[in-house]
Amino acid sequence: MVRVDGCLSYDRNVVTDEAVLFDAYSDAVVRTVEAASPGVVRIDAGRGSGSGFVFTPDGLVLTNSHVVSGAPHVTVTLADGRSLRGDLVGDDPHTDLAVVRVDGGALATLPFGDSRAVRVGQIAIAIGNPFGFQCTVTAGVVSALGRSLRARSGRLIDDVIQTDAALNPGNSGGPLMTTRGDVIGVNTATIMSAQGLCFAIASNTARFVASRLIRDGRIRRSYIGVVGQNVPVPRRLVVAHRLPTASAVLVVSLEPRSPGEQSGLRDGDLIVALDARPVGGVDDLHRLLTDERIGVAAVLTIIRGVDLRTLTIVPAESLK
Repeated sequence: MVRVDGCLSYDRNVVTDEAVLFDAYSDAVVRTVEAASPGVVRIDAGRGSGSGFVFTPDGLVLTNSHVVSGAPHVTVTLADGRSLRGDLVGDDPHTDLAVVRVDGGALATLPFGDSRAVRVGQIAIAIGNPFGFQCTVTAGVVSALGRSLRARSGRLIDDVIQTDAALNPGNSGGPLMTTRGDVIGVNTATIMSAQGLCFAIASNTARFVASRLIRDGRIRRSYIGVVGQNVPVPRRLVVAHRLPTASAVLVVSLEPRSPGEQSGLRDGDLIVALDARPVGGVDDLHRLLTDERIGVAAVLTIIRGVDLRTLTIVPAESLK
């Protein structure tokens, strides 16, 4: 915009350049939606509905755990209008992901992208079925990376993508996509009292969890049978024992005959490390108790009273 004879006038070249950019943005979104929509589905699970997307040609659908968990029956509606019975393959409430199988012949699929390559500010496109409106599209940008989000089970989901692409009830389980048509996240949550604060589980997490759900029907994790609470460690003990963190897990109680009880752990102990990995809170302990630790002896570092001690513990498989 320039001033001519005291009046404001638009520079046609500037307007043209902006129009070209907006047209390119629009075309990128349109191409993505046209290519991806056939692979996006609606999921009805008795008490409510959500979204999902087909990720294998033989009918495996990824969605949120909270969409299908505990549902007596699941119906999957494809973009072409067909409604098919969905069979739950596996469910993991701790990452809020689930896999459902449908028998619909060769289906259109959406490819996973690499969420590690995502950059803040890049275009993000969400496709889903908010309030039952089939194949609704919103677009925005990736607002932040590496967020943590509390699952309904209480565990922390790491490596969550934050976006301002609008999500509403019914979007849960739908894909968050790039303009190249790659899925970089699984839409899972919004902060209802805020605007533009929406979250998606990163595609790399989703790919890993989906593969384990297909193989085992669930995600195998280890546990030690401790009911714990995050507490600060007194400064004098942090300094005396050269602890890397100033917080720990206070053992509130122990499950009978659990690995924790069998190791000699007691109520009131402070857990500060597992196999020399710092434990500053319950979430740290959860992250360390992976399936690789099932049945494998580990060194648990604790503070009992004012003394630093080590115990040998053998985590068992969690059935929860």
